Amino acid sequence: MSSKETAPSVSVTYAQNGNSTKSNELGMRPMQERAYEKRGEQYLLIKSPPASGKSRALMFVALDKLHNQGLRKAIITVPEKSIGSSFADEPLSKFGFWADWHVEPKWNLCNAPGSDGSKADSVGSFLKGEDQVLVCPHATFRNAVEKFGIEAFDDCLVAVDEFHHVSANPENKLGAQLGELIGRDKVHIVAMTGSYFRGDAEPVLMPDDEAKFREGTVTYTYYEQLNGYKYLKQLDIGYFFYSGAYADDIVKVLDPHEKTIIHIPSVNSRESTKDKHREVEHIIDELGDWQGTDPATGFQLVKTSDGRILRIADLVDDEAAKRDKVSAALKDPAQKNNRDHVDIIIALGMAKEGFDWVWCEHALTVGYRASLTEIVQIIGRATRDAPGKSRARFTNLIAEPDASEDAVTEAVNDTLKAIAASLLMEQVLAPRFNFTPKRPDSGPVEGFDYGEGGYKEGECNVGFNEESGQFQIEIKGLTEPKSEEAERICQEDLNEVIAAFVQDKPTVERGMFDEELVPEELTQVRMGKIIKDKYPELDDEDQEAVRQHAIAALNLTQKAKEAALKDDDGEDKANTALIDGVRKFAMDVRELDIDLIDRINPFSEAYAILAKTMSEESLKQVAAIISAKKVQLTPEEARDLAKRALKFKQERGRLPSITSPDAWEKRMAEGVAYLARMKSEAADG
Repeated sequence: MSSKETAPSVSVTYAQNGNSTKSNELGMRPMQERAYEKRGEQYLLIKSPPASGKSRALMFVALDKLHNQGLRKAIITVPEKSIGSSFADEPLSKFGFWADWHVEPKWNLCNAPGSDGSKADSVGSFLKGEDQVLVCPHATFRNAVEKFGIEAFDDCLVAVDEFHHVSANPENKLGAQLGELIGRDKVHIVAMTGSYFRGDAEPVLMPDDEAKFREGTVTYTYYEQLNGYKYLKQLDIGYFFYSGAYADDIVKVLDPHEKTIIHIPSVNSRESTKDKHREVEHIIDELGDWQGTDPATGFQLVKTSDGRILRIADLVDDEAAKRDKVSAALKDPAQKNNRDHVDIIIALGMAKEGFDWVWCEHALTVGYRASLTEIVQIIGRATRDAPGKSRARFTNLIAEPDASEDAVTEAVNDTLKAIAASLLMEQVLAPRFNFTPKRPDSGPVEGFDYGEGGYKEGECNVGFNEESGQFQIEIKGLTEPKSEEAERICQEDLNEVIAAFVQDKPTVERGMFDEELVPEELTQVRMGKIIKDKYPELDDEDQEAVRQHAIAALNLTQKAKEAALKDDDGEDKANTALIDGVRKFAMDVRELDIDLIDRINPFSEAYAILAKTMSEESLKQVAAIISAKKVQLTPEEARDLAKRALKFKQERGRLPSITSPDAWEKRMAEGVAYLARMKSEAADG
């Protein structure tokens, strides 16, 4: 496959140390153990990747709350019925725990017939009855709360799976109900999610409600999860641009030897041909000769040119009976460990979050997905550990913008969103960054490896702890967070800050295509504004500390990626590409200081990759469309520049000069001049 066709914007290699799959004497894996340690908290938030065992972690916690903490009921609510099976009976005592997990079949409302409205009555019966555990869809839970009031749930545990479906937006009914439950303070809540940021950049909870979860937050990173696998060693994420109909180009990125989930585009999207059945037929046709349908499973049988028979599950079929048969065959517990049960799954709205097919090696998604959360969930389908599976990948197939189309602006937007998703995933997959200011008395931190020659006095050092997947990085001039909340954000929430930054359209457009850009306008002004809006309760100094930590995390990952891609000679550098990249950058600049980090455009490496992937003609077109939107300074940005100009004056004893050869100094001076102009115009008016 030529590099013109696909560009892995990130490829991460892991150590396969087996830690994340090992169990303790109670049968708990590391993430579950971490959650169980916090079982006494009333409000528990588990942030942990797909496949890390969140549903079982909940079983341990719920059993303790029911038997040892005096709660009368546990209600588990999931976004879609198919996920209900994750909470089926588990013989936990077989692995060392003191109780088994059991749900009476009639109380797993994900399997029950009827509408969510009628199922709400079942919740009412359950609350009055003897049994202790119920599983239901989010919609059923919402209806039940509406019907019986929040008081009916007093002394219950409410566990919300895929918690990112909740939002602080008043239109979000589940979010509003949770706010009321938290306000009444008579329930215990366990919230579980693989991605705590939402695709629409809305906050998940209001700050006061979120504060309740502070003590009970359990974070388990993608890096810890994947580094601790036994089999999976490498994860690639990339995008591929095509022109014409996607069904003609899909075979260029679809390898029939890999176990693949294909998500075809929504019928309303630009990529869709508006005939989803023809699209599925066309994909099947491209793969080989159709041999009929397997009567037992409903899978399509296709003979490839090399004589293999592919078993393809079509979840796009509108005929409910056919689709249900295929869906049931995919869930057959007897086939869970059978790698040859199915080869390719073609889906539209199904097989995303909570869908468990451990053998999946390739998640291939056609068309841009509006939500970053959805992309994280789709990638999660391929990141499960399984024997013989050493590599997994996610490919996003995107239509190349075409000037002759009316939809060219939409196409450009999709391209930028795909880049944003890629940048965020790089951040999510990277080890965790702990930044500290470089001081005369700085020294090595125990447990961190400082590379060849060890810790060097007087220099900015980069240490790495492989076990915990954490960097310890010294940066000169770094502002430290003062308040507990700012410290928590710097430790826990940098990915959420970066998610908001890379989803900010003007930021991405300028970062990619504005040739006159001064990077500090993004790293200081735009990032500064995002943090002000996101954390208004922090004072100026803490906002600046969060800004510096977030931009350092983003830019160091980008610089590490640049180094890794340059050095990519095809050799397998087990688990070291990103770590070596961070070290190499730190050594090349001799001294890591925050001003230097602020002078890096976070999008330059993404642009370099885009230039390799997209045809030159399309790239020029995209650049022209974006350049046509001339960016004007807003009063708010001018005020921010003037503030930074004052800081500059305190440090240098003079105001920035508008004729300075330094682009950032000149830009600050322009901000001051703009404000002065506004003042005099107001005075004249």
